Amino acid sequence: MKSNHPTNDREICNATCDFSVVIPVFNEQDNLNILYHELISVLETLFQAFEIIFIDDGSTDHSFRILQQLHSIDDRVRVIRFRRNFGQTSAFAAGFDYAQGSLILTLDADGQNNSYDIPLFVEKMNSGNYDLIIGWRVDRKEPLIRRFLSNTANWIISKSTGVYVHDRGCSLKLYKRDLVKNMRLYGQMHRFLPEMASVVGAEVAEVPTQDRKRRFGKSKYGSFSRTQRVMLDLMTVIFLLGYPTSPMQLFGSMAIINVFAGTLIAGVLAGTKIFYGLIGGWDSFHAYQIGNRPLLLLAIMLILVGFQFLMMGFLGEMIMRVYYEARDKPAYFIRTILE
Repeated sequence: MKSNHPTNDREICNATCDFSVVIPVFNEQDNLNILYHELISVLETLFQAFEIIFIDDGSTDHSFRILQQLHSIDDRVRVIRFRRNFGQTSAFAAGFDYAQGSLILTLDADGQNNSYDIPLFVEKMNSGNYDLIIGWRVDRKEPLIRRFLSNTANWIISKSTGVYVHDRGCSLKLYKRDLVKNMRLYGQMHRFLPEMASVVGAEVAEVPTQDRKRRFGKSKYGSFSRTQRVMLDLMTVIFLLGYPTSPMQLFGSMAIINVFAGTLIAGVLAGTKIFYGLIGGWDSFHAYQIGNRPLLLLAIMLILVGFQFLMMGFLGEMIMRVYYEARDKPAYFIRTILE
């Protein structure tokens, strides 16, 4: 039996879809039915036309079979199945690409994000000229050490990027369509969406949300093994925030500093040798050796490294132009789409 919503909801959503929900799924077979019914009970009171997009990120349990069943009884459910596990960032990217709603909500499939907080996000979005609403898990149901590491990471990222957000790890976020449609996500970049949004001048707000304990299964996307990749992506974000279109400004500055320092050291050594020659004569000039001094080698190295940074700046400028002219390489490959 199909659900009792109008049979033309798919046509309505294709034309004027009010709301899209994007949910990455990785081995969450026991949580999917509960999450679906919870979402339906909330969304049907808020929107006339909506869609729920599940992205099966290479699940090895029965998650896809359950998603097929949900799709068969409700065509507001769309399912995208990856060929293998590409990660949460790629799952969000696929959901953003295929979402049709004017507002797009993301949340986890584990049930820890409270779907009954969605009206608060919609109300906040409508109360001002906001482009992104971020969930802030005030009372997190996680071990103390994990909360400490998360808070420390949020503090470091805020200080590094200048974008002050309490909880970047909360997947419960609400976006305007035109914001996410212009974003390209790679690596662990979904954690830095506030920073990426700030690049285009988006207005960002936070909403306190409830955090619930996981009922079934265990965490997959939040493992500590991803910390190294997150830190490397943070460096990328800092670079993109400061030098997104002019890499020469960064590498050129480093080149100038290195060449100046190397030239200064070499100049001091040469000046010292000449000074001793003027005082002590030709014999003292020859006697004062600088060829075997480590400082001279340092000066030469700094000058060479400076020129290398200059060449990297030129290459960065060329790559930047290619990046903005051709950005069609996908971050994921899809096996199946259930429309």
